[in-house]
Amino acid sequence: MEKIVMYSDGGSRGNPGPAALGVYIDTLGKQFGEFLGTKTNNEAEYMAIVAGLKKIKALLGKERAKHAAVECRMDSELACRQLNHVYKIENEKLQPLFFQVWNLMLDFSEVRFIHVPREQNAVADAEANKAMDEAAKQHSTRLF
Repeated sequence: MEKIVMYSDGGSRGNPGPAALGVYIDTLGKQFGEFLGTKTNNEAEYMAIVAGLKKIKALLGKERAKHAAVECRMDSELACRQLNHVYKIENEKLQPLFFQVWNLMLDFSEVRFIHVPREQNAVADAEANKAMDEAAKQHSTRLF
């Protein structure tokens, strides 16, 4: 079984506020960020996991993905504990995102969620910040 290691991070400047996601798929050498508009930090965290799993499936293809074990590493203790069924999801905005992740899990042989210290998630964090910075720059230039 092929093991894929993915790091994900979501962030917002303000809560809610301008938000972005960052993903680093270590095993496949891919990283990207995406601006999300106005979201909460927790929404951005979940959206990063969704984006990462979708990207892995696209990179591997449907058949290869079925035989892959994905290890999702994140510094969001809340998202990790919710996805591991330690905490309930009471926030109505997070529930559909949780179901998106859960449905994407069916595309892989195994998906695990692991909490890591922030320092170990630096690449995904940098991608999220870069996406927020670029969006802020574009917004400021449109004002003039």
